[in-house]
Amino acid sequence: MEHEQGVARSAVVIGDALIDEIHGPGGVRELVGGAALNVAVGLRRLGLPVTLIAMVGADEAGAHIREYLADHGVTLIGSPAPRGSSRAIVRPAPSGEPEYVFNEAAQRRSIRYGDAARAAIADAGIVAVSCIPFDVHAETDALVEALGDATLAIDPNPRAGMLTDRAEFVRGFERLAARAALVKIGADDAALLYDGDLDALRARLRSAGTRAVLATAGAAGAVLDTDAGIVEAPIAALPGRIVDTVGAGDATLAAVSAGLVDGSPSGQADWQTLLDRAMLIAAATCRSEGGLLRTPESLAESERGVQGS
Repeated sequence: MEHEQGVARSAVVIGDALIDEIHGPGGVRELVGGAALNVAVGLRRLGLPVTLIAMVGADEAGAHIREYLADHGVTLIGSPAPRGSSRAIVRPAPSGEPEYVFNEAAQRRSIRYGDAARAAIADAGIVAVSCIPFDVHAETDALVEALGDATLAIDPNPRAGMLTDRAEFVRGFERLAARAALVKIGADDAALLYDGDLDALRARLRSAGTRAVLATAGAAGAVLDTDAGIVEAPIAALPGRIVDTVGAGDATLAAVSAGLVDGSPSGQADWQTLLDRAMLIAAATCRSEGGLLRTPESLAESERGVQGS
């Protein structure tokens, strides 16, 4: 790895934090979630000091989110939430994929960047952005202005239930992607925002200036396209059954982003090592419910009755 002198070994994550209200045969359960929150907690569990910049309400749901972040050692810089905390109602669908319905707070989410947020961004070794409303021009402008020259990782994470202007979302996303050190895209992103061709989207982003593109395709594995070359990895095999794939993408983004905090890998072999490790972490995360990042080591510890991290 190339190590840049003076870069802080810390991370900032900007995006969503919410309550997942999960409806199923056993009734209704609530879990603290949100893509950005999952990435923030994941980076913390990988050993980095982390600050999450997100909109969190002054309500019971917000109290649960704050408690969860405090339990995991993530600092929260909250934006005002006049409509309360974001919430997603999650129901099973005939396709097998869950269906999400978002409340008004989630659909009209907004982030403000005060002095504390700007200071955290300036001090971070990497800033990860996930589930930002790129289709709201003012939100994109505010984010660009707050970021300065920060090293940037992006997951566009468009949600059909929150997307209001597809073309504007693509413009806002690509505006940031062109200067990003890492962009994670998935097959679902390609289908919702583009024509569904994940390889073509990966090439488009690289041509626009993105320094590394992490393309995830579910059971087909993942590809990292970088200046050092293209590396691929299948989904990783681990003991135990797959319980929940919801947090896999967030875990993968957290794992690769953590590897960029001290600078980019110096060659193709280093990128391969980073991707292989990220796929193991994603596989471990899928062995439990929810988006909390797990590592293979923490799974082994839990099997021995040890509380792993």
